[in-house]
Amino acid sequence: MTPRILVAGIGNIFLGDDAFGVVVARRLAEHPLPPGVEVRDFGIRGLDLAYALSDGCDAAILVDAMPRGGVPGTLYLIEPDAPEAIDAAGPALAAHSVDPMAVFALAQTLGGCPERLFVVGCEPGAVAPVPDDPDGLSPPVRAAVDEAVNMIESLLVRLHDGRPAVAPQGPA
Repeated sequence: MTPRILVAGIGNIFLGDDAFGVVVARRLAEHPLPPGVEVRDFGIRGLDLAYALSDGCDAAILVDAMPRGGVPGTLYLIEPDAPEAIDAAGPALAAHSVDPMAVFALAQTLGGCPERLFVVGCEPGAVAPVPDDPDGLSPPVRAAVDEAVNMIESLLVRLHDGRPAVAPQGPA
């Protein structure tokens, strides 16, 4: 059976590097994708994302700017705790922002989350649009867009083929 996988671009196109997820989703949508994969730009519509997550997809990949204290342009691949471990009484969902844990909690109350959840994040640099970039991204975040697309395509192939989503870590 072909898995249903949602790739969700998240971000505010008016806040510089916060547009990262939206830009990646648009770029990814131009590529051939495995059957059962849907790529959508959710922008800042967390409620729409919660409904999409509760609509029976097998896996979801959220793509967003993710400040974690790293160098701007650094990519992160995170698989949050299992959906059943998400507190349904978690943080409230704001109308014009997307807090992934609040979205997951709402999706859980609406009928459930996908079995597998991933977040592909990029360390932002600029919170104001960069005038020299068509999407307002800073140079290091712009440079990470193609790498993020490649990371997501590889993850999609692994999920589609039923292989482990992340390669096992060997001894360092």
